[in-house]
Amino acid sequence: MSDNRIFGTHRPWEDWLGMLLGVLIMVSPWFPMQVSDAIDVERSHLVLNSFVVGMLVLGLAQLEYVALHRWQEVASIVLGLWLIVSPFLFGYAADQGLQLWHILLGAMVAGIGALQLWQDWNLSEQELAQHSQ
Repeated sequence: MSDNRIFGTHRPWEDWLGMLLGVLIMVSPWFPMQVSDAIDVERSHLVLNSFVVGMLVLGLAQLEYVALHRWQEVASIVLGLWLIVSPFLFGYAADQGLQLWHILLGAMVAGIGALQLWQDWNLSEQELAQHSQ
């Protein structure tokens, strides 16, 4: 039963993990295990995608830490799913290192968002507002 209490309440470490994931997503095109040596102009769209998605994940996690709303958790799930499918939509699925990172990081963002949404599903707006206190 104690396991349910650990995952049954929205905790601040979940928001901090979201912030860390946002930063990791932003710098993911430059992770050392990438196949290609440099990011050229043809691949600038994946850098832009990584930066924008990472900034949004970071910003949503910061908002959740300060003032919790359900739409933030839904947006985190959508961003995680977007990051998972972006290698196939933008055509960098051949870069298996970056594809793996984006699938892993996207799954973690979507998973944390789904966990937080589940935790906060039955809370009233007043209880959500007390999250940051």
